[in-house]
Formats: sequence, structure tokens, C-alpha cells
Amino acid sequence: MDYTISSIAPIILLPFFAFVINAFIASRFTRTAVAISCAAIAGSTIYAWRIFSDFVFGTYSANYHIHKVFTWFDLNGGGQEFAVKMGFYIDNMTAVLVMMVTAVATLIHIFSTWYMKDDMNYGRNGRFFTYMSLFTSAMLGLSLSDNLLSVFIFWEIMGFCSYSLIGHYYEKEVAGAANVKAFMTTRVGDVFFLLGIVALWTVVGSVSFVDLYNAIDAGGLVGKAVIGIPLATFAGMCIFMGTIGKSAQFPLNVWLPDAMNGPTPCSALIHAATMVAAGVYLSLRIYPLLDAGGLLTFVAYIGGITAFGAATIALVQTDFKAVLAFSTISQLGYMVLGIGVGSYNAAFMHLITHAVFKACLFLSAGSVIHSLHDHHTHAHVQEMPRMGGLRHKMKFTWFAMWCCTLAIAGIPFFSGFVSKDRILGDALIEALHSPVMIAPAVLGFMGALLTAFYMCRMMFLAFHGKPRDKEVYDHCHEEKFSWNRNLPLLLLAVFTLGVWFSGSLTGQGFVKVADKANGKYEWFQTLIQKPKKGQFENYKREALGSIDVREKGTFTKSKYDSTYGLSEEEAHHIHQVHYIGAGMSIVIAFTGVFIAMMMYLWGKWNPGFWVNTFNRYYRTLQGKYFMDEFYIDGLIKKGLLPFNNLLAKFDMGFYDRFAIDGWAVVTRFTMRVSAWFDNLFVDTIMVDGTGASVRLFNVILRTIQNGKIQFYIAIIFLVLFGYILAL
Repeated sequence: MDYTISSIAPIILLPFFAFVINAFIASRFTRTAVAISCAAIAGSTIYAWRIFSDFVFGTYSANYHIHKVFTWFDLNGGGQEFAVKMGFYIDNMTAVLVMMVTAVATLIHIFSTWYMKDDMNYGRNGRFFTYMSLFTSAMLGLSLSDNLLSVFIFWEIMGFCSYSLIGHYYEKEVAGAANVKAFMTTRVGDVFFLLGIVALWTVVGSVSFVDLYNAIDAGGLVGKAVIGIPLATFAGMCIFMGTIGKSAQFPLNVWLPDAMNGPTPCSALIHAATMVAAGVYLSLRIYPLLDAGGLLTFVAYIGGITAFGAATIALVQTDFKAVLAFSTISQLGYMVLGIGVGSYNAAFMHLITHAVFKACLFLSAGSVIHSLHDHHTHAHVQEMPRMGGLRHKMKFTWFAMWCCTLAIAGIPFFSGFVSKDRILGDALIEALHSPVMIAPAVLGFMGALLTAFYMCRMMFLAFHGKPRDKEVYDHCHEEKFSWNRNLPLLLLAVFTLGVWFSGSLTGQGFVKVADKANGKYEWFQTLIQKPKKGQFENYKREALGSIDVREKGTFTKSKYDSTYGLSEEEAHHIHQVHYIGAGMSIVIAFTGVFIAMMMYLWGKWNPGFWVNTFNRYYRTLQGKYFMDEFYIDGLIKKGLLPFNNLLAKFDMGFYDRFAIDGWAVVTRFTMRVSAWFDNLFVDTIMVDGTGASVRLFNVILRTIQNGKIQFYIAIIFLVLFGYILAL
């Protein structure tokens, strides 16, 4: 495939143009706007598939890439050089991510045509699809960006779209509070992100990923510091703070649960294909910077704490979507943990696998919620204690949701086991080699146990047992197959199988089904590799309008290396640890499932016993570790607001009173002095005085030069007389 702007740009521009068109017509031509949005993202999927198939099935090289650039603006002159270049950078990771985003977003758009049909009566349906198109376009732009600045631009567009979609039901006060909370919380990380970009720009002179990798390899960041902190550490920490905010990592994880107030398809898009995935993707792109700055241990701890902490909160949630929200935070924690322990490939794989099964989970939750109504309030029912037995009425949703539950729980043969198991295996290796990494590994394994438990708890409460609210159950219509309701769920459920990603049914190399002879065994692990030192040393970019002139044959075909490029002894040790980790993961996953069955399916163990025994901790979990109270009542009300009031007092009491109002007094006094000086000296003495002196001199001259000869003779005698007297 010859790559030009015509083969890449439509991926971003199709949904963007859909946003522009719908912004003008959505209010009057709602159905047309919906069709335009769906058609646009479907078109992007076709273009993304062309790239994906070329990279994954065609060239099949880990080093194959496309990099097209153009000059955004050029301010060179006066001996100064300042030109900003933008461009597209496509490698295997980009190709896979763009394919995932477009495919998942397309299915979410299709499902939305069913889910949002009731909003047609309120005229909000078109507005919803308008923002969905912009949201998707921004994520695709971010995925294809070749530098941190354009990533930040698209990053902020997504922040605006999430604000708009979370607050879609603007008549609800809680939705308005949620979108403001999401917007402001993520802005905290974004400020640091921008600071990191500026720090790198001042030293490297560019924020292109390739230039950043080359600068790190050449030691260009060594010896550079910002406020006494090594540049790599400072910039890496600042940019990673952007990930903490966007991907809802501890301690900026408080916004994501409240984002559930938006429509469920919006939640699916945020939690799966866009927004939160962007933060993890950013950390993967700057992995060499995090490594150079010595931040990987810190990253691992953030990931471990987030994975375990969010999983504990999910244990006590009764709202259907709240369980999924905290599971998202937890799974994002695993991705960040994977980055921290050097499991680059598995972290990205978990980003992809999680996007598939989490999109399906949210859409399935939307299918359930949309079908359940309170007969008295006519509101949708989201509380699991009011559900039960729904598998008899919602077979398609039940099947799809169980596939995704088994995937996220880490059950063998499903994708979550393949990706999360590898992260935990690498965390175990790091723990064996470094005692400081024991805590993140332990938190990861404990979180896996809790994940299997709370996800199965959710399924048993919603779909199994007897209906706990008979009225709600009776008013639930039996599900009939629908192309825009069930088909997206079933398609996503198919791709929860691990064989699509691992080349084997189990993910550990057993029961191989991929083509090993042609080097396509373990395609994901073969093609997705972290940037290597010197990889971009003689790197050349191409103009945006040019055709890729490189022969694909010049790129060496990549083959699966079971030794990871290590010695046989080291590779054997890694495989042994991975097998141990896989065994532990399997035991842990099935233990969580078993406990959930004993409590919520068979009723052998009473959950109330544990609630009463650990009542104080249970209330802590219900309060979400009181992080909202800490931020709102503590940090904001007792810290930031008093400081703000102090600044206000300084502003009004000193700055306004003296610097502003006081300056007015000085100005008025100066005006009076100037007026007095002007009137007395300038006007009276200098201007009028000059005129008076001229008139006086004129009188004297007129008197002397009067033209009378006798007067002149008299003057001559007077002068002579005076002269004689003087002698």
C-alpha cells in the first residue's frame, strides 16, 4: 500500500467532517445526522483496516513504519529558527490501536442508534452523535500523531467532548456536577503534561517521538536539570501526570465513576476506545523517557495501588454501571503496572483486549438498564439488588456479558487471561529480582482475585437466581434479536477469545493454532516491541504529500523469539516464572469465581456476615476511601478556598486599594501638580510671559524708533552727557 495523505487523513477527517456537518443540521435533521455519524466512523474503519492488514498481515515487520510530516508554521528569521512540524507516525502499535478505536467506535455508534432512540423526542439525539463523532476523531488524531504537541491538542479536544457527553442530560444536576468534576480533575494532569512538553522543547528543540528517542539515545538529556531535578525525570513525571489524570490513576481517579451519569454508549466510548486509553497509550510512547528518568518503579506502584484500590471499591457497589466504572479504573491500573514492570507488549495488549470486552460490558449494561423501568417513577433501574433472573428474558445480553466477564476475570482461553497474565508474570519476575517491586506484584495478584469475585457477583445478582423485584422483572420485555442492539454485543463477545491475540488457545503457548512456520506465531508479541536504542539513528521523514518510496522487502520479517533475545538460561528462567504466574493467576481467578458462587449463586455463605464483621472497612469502601471528602472538604474547602480567600483579600485589600485605587490617587495628585505647573510656568510664564516680553520690547522699540529727528538728537545728547559723567 502506497501511503499518502489520501490514505491516512480520511481516518481522522471523516468523523471530523461528520461533526462539522451535524453541528449545523442535527437540530432539524436528526435522523440524517445520526446516519452521517455512523457512516463516517464506518468509513474510517475501512481505511484503518487497510493499514492494519498491511502492517499485520502484509509486511509483518516490527520495524516497518510510515512517517509523514508537514510544516505547521514557520517563524524563522532574524537569526532565529522556530518551525513547528506536525505529522502522522504509523507503526504496528498505531495500526492496531487505530483498528481497535474505529471498529469498537463503529459498534458503539450502531448500538447507540437503538439506545438513544428515546432521546429523539427531546431533540438531543443529534447532539449526542455530533459530539461522538468529534470524540472519535480526536482519539484517532491522537493515535496517529507523531509528536507530543499534536497529542496534547487532540487530548484537549477529547476533554471537551467528554465534558459535553457526560453532561448530556443537562437537566440533571448530578450530570452537570459530574462533567465539571471530570473536566477539572483531568485538567490537573493536563497542566503538568503541558509543562513537560515545554521542558522537552527547550532542550531537545522538538517534541517528536522520534527526536525524543534519538535525544535519549545520544545522551542529550544527561546533565540537564529543571529546578534541580534531572530533565528526564522532571519531563517524564509531568507527562505521566497527564496519564494519571486522563486514565484515572490514583490519586486522580475520582472523576471516572461520576462519568457514569452520561449515556451508556458514551460511557462505553470513554472507558474502552478513547479517553482513558489515551493516557496509557501516551505512557507507552514515552516509555524510553520514563526509563531514562528512573520512573518505572514509581509507575508500577501507581498502577498496583490503582488496580487493587479500585477493585476493593467495586466489591461493595450496587449500581450496575458503577461496578464497571471501578473495574475500568482497576484494569487501567494493570496497564500502568505493566508499563512499570517493563511489560511493554502485554500492557498494550491489555489496552486492546480491555477495550473490546469493556465496550461489550458497557453496551450490555446499557441493554439491561434500558430494558428495566420502575413502574412508579418510570426511571431506568440500575441497582443490582432489584434485578435477578434476567437470563431468562435477555439471553443474548446474558451470553455476551458472560464472555466478557470471563475475559476480565482472567479465565483461560479468554483474552483478559492472555494479557493480564503476562503483566502479572512480568511483575512476578521483577519482584523476584528486586524486593522493592514485591508490593506492586502482590497488589496485582490480589486485585486479580477481587476482579473475578466482583464481576461474577455482578452477573449472579443481575442474571441468576430469582427476581428480587418482581414488578421490575415482569415489566422487562423478553429480548428479541436486533441488529443494532444485539449484533454489536455478539461481535465484541467473539473477540474476547484469547486466540485472536496469542496464537494459542491458552495464551501460554499450549494448543498452538497460528502459523508458526511463516513466523506469524504470537503475532502480537512479535510485532509490538518497545523502541530500541539506536533504532531511529538514521531516520528519515517524508513529506506529507509524497508516496512511500521504500521497498517493503527492505524490512526484515519478524519472527517470534521464545528466548526474548536472552540467553537460553535466562529465557528458561523467565518461562518458568511465567508458568508459575499463570498457574497462580488461574487459581486466583477460579477462587474468586468460587467465592462469588458460594455467596450469590448457591447462597452457602452469607455476605452480610462479612459486612458486619468488617463493618468499618465496608463503610470505608462504600465511601470510596473518602477521597471525594478529602478533596472537597479537605483540600479544596480547607486548603485551596482559604488560600483563595487570602489571595482575594490581598487582591482587594492591598492590590486594589493601593496598587489600583492608590495609583489613581497618585495619578490625580500628579494631574493637579501638572495642571498647576502647566498653568503657572508653561502657560503664564513661558507662553504668556513670552508674549508680554515681546509686546514690552515692541513698545520700547516703537518708542525709540519713532522717526522724529529731534528725539534722536536728544537721545544723542543724553548719551554724550552720560559718557562725560562717566569719565
